Amino acid sequence: MDTPALQQIVVSALEDIKARDIEVIDTSRHTPLFDRIIVASAESNRQTRALARNVHDKVREAGADVISIEGEDTGEWVLVDLGSIVVHIMQPAVRSYYRLEELWNTAPASRKPAHAAAGE
Repeated sequence: MDTPALQQIVVSALEDIKARDIEVIDTSRHTPLFDRIIVASAESNRQTRALARNVHDKVREAGADVISIEGEDTGEWVLVDLGSIVVHIMQPAVRSYYRLEELWNTAPASRKPAHAAAGE
């Protein structure tokens, strides 16, 4: 499955369970490991796990592979590895502490809100 189609599935799955502040960061020019990072916020451990599970289920239903899910035991930060896309679902305090968006913000044009990026 191509990255833009997978990205749309992920963003939609996150929106289904009411993820907040979804950001898509295009990393294709910065690393050969993956093409996108998607970061989203959740209000509780239960919601982070539900969001990760919904991303997993929707991606599998679409016929794509889920490489792994990490962090479900605590639920503060759950990572879903889809190969070309890495999804980070974090509680707000964890997200503001680690500031992943700033780590990858090497060019202003490489970062866009999820709704704008979904139309790629």
